[in-house]
Amino acid sequence: MTISMEPQLDPVREEVVIYQNPLLFLKVWEVQSDYPRADIPRVWPWHYHKEVEFLAVTEGVAGIQTKEDYQTLERGDLMLFGSSQLHRIRKAHPSQLRFIVLQVDLLQHFDQSSMPYLHGFSEFMHPLGKLNYIFREQPEGRAEAYSLIQDIYLESQVRQRGYELAIGAAIKRLLLVLLRYDSLMLMQGGTEMEVTRLRPVIDYVERNLGERITVEDVCSLMNFSYAYFIRYFRSAMGLSFVEFVNYKRVKKAERLLLTRDLSIMEIACEVGIPSTAQFYKLFKRYNHCAPGEFKAAMSGKTIDSDSI
Repeated sequence: MTISMEPQLDPVREEVVIYQNPLLFLKVWEVQSDYPRADIPRVWPWHYHKEVEFLAVTEGVAGIQTKEDYQTLERGDLMLFGSSQLHRIRKAHPSQLRFIVLQVDLLQHFDQSSMPYLHGFSEFMHPLGKLNYIFREQPEGRAEAYSLIQDIYLESQVRQRGYELAIGAAIKRLLLVLLRYDSLMLMQGGTEMEVTRLRPVIDYVERNLGERITVEDVCSLMNFSYAYFIRYFRSAMGLSFVEFVNYKRVKKAERLLLTRDLSIMEIACEVGIPSTAQFYKLFKRYNHCAPGEFKAAMSGKTIDSDSI
């Protein structure tokens, strides 16, 4: 499937991805833009989704902006966006732009044999977007991952008998590429048993970010004593439970600022911080700017590598 798209200005919340094949937990398609010039100041809108996304450029030049940086991708380049990572795209050259988008729930592709590596892909410790250094610094890893994404796209289009097996195998191979080329060992973190044991706590926090969350609540959930839980969580995750909850709240606030038309007070309440003053203080701790300044800077109509 190829989709021809022209830039938009309105933000998009792509919170629910409709899988082309529910058993594979993925959506893959090709985007094509024949817009006659580089779309300055027009860009595709900020968006995010719980699925991990791979973007592989097959023709032209794409400009990719995340909260952290801006970079251009040419034919043969690719980029990885972690779960719920804000990103947007621009056509960075007047020539035709084509790229493949693969959105996939990676955690659904783990079985008994691969389960020991699940915690590395869980994003509990590091967002998967940090692994883009592999594609920038290791040409062999980039070429192998790029080829796998092309194979997944072609298999999804032709749909020969057994294409589900071919796609499933390619996704596992993609996981292997990330694991083996991770020379910085970002995917190590805590032990599998420690992190997996905390899964109910992580899920509880995600479901209840808009509510009051206390250590006592999660201690009861885990049947841990207060002191033991505090020590265990910090050991497994590398930060305190309170720091983790605050981090998750700020991340959700960033997404709401760029994809919903809400006031600062409304966003503060949405992420479980009823005090606007406290919300400002917490947001500035992580972003070194006020929420309004963040929104203005990230929502600028022109995205350029020299201005980000």
